Amino acid sequence: LSPDCSFTCHYRCRALVQLDCSGPPGAGDEDDGNEQVLEKDTNVDEPSEWEKAELDQAQVEQRIKEYNSQINSNLFMSLNKDGSYTGFIKVQLKLVRPVSVPAAKRVPSLQAGRPHPQGVKRRTSFYLPKGTVKHLHILSHTRASEVIDALLRKFTVIDNPRKFALFERSEKDEQVYLRKLGDDEQPLRLRLLAGPSEKVLSFILKENETGEVNWDAFSLPELHNFLLILQREEEEHVRRLRHRYARCRQKMQEAL
Repeated sequence: LSPDCSFTCHYRCRALVQLDCSGPPGAGDEDDGNEQVLEKDTNVDEPSEWEKAELDQAQVEQRIKEYNSQINSNLFMSLNKDGSYTGFIKVQLKLVRPVSVPAAKRVPSLQAGRPHPQGVKRRTSFYLPKGTVKHLHILSHTRASEVIDALLRKFTVIDNPRKFALFERSEKDEQVYLRKLGDDEQPLRLRLLAGPSEKVLSFILKENETGEVNWDAFSLPELHNFLLILQREEEEHVRRLRHRYARCRQKMQEAL
């Protein structure tokens, strides 16, 4: 159990976890609550006008110069000889379900000096801490689906990539908007068009909630975990409802 982010895992899995939990306690809780209120549904299939812009080689070069002049770090974009360009994107992971990682243990033989020829394949599930962020160095033609694959590899997640989706987040008129990126959209191109401002554009990895959930794609341990999560969510929802009605009842009694 981490004292900073309350991340919990099995003691034998600690060596597999490579996360930065140095943030102050509860740093992201308030922001999450505000964002939940402000988020609005948008047309997930319709990019904004500036995202549809087509740039020629000279415009790309000029945009890269402007982008690099506006950032306060060494995460620059660079133009390649073939006309493509490379750069960094930052992705925040906001997952509410546990993810699965592999854990292979060799089983010792009952006879001394004769190791078992095969390993026992195991998988364990755990929650990624709130506010987990990862920087990726990608190409201009790197697709959103490839970004998802790269993120899963970084955290050694073995879940099906189709369970996840990459979203763009933007703020406008004190509202927060989310749009799911298509598999073939190019995040670095969007980053270049939007500029370095995180309010104008940022990337979030979330569960893919569109359509019916294919529960057959989940393993038995994952399904058991989901049942536990649903039970806890239901109990918390009931507790809040009872508390709200108790408050209303108390106010009425005080008025009487």
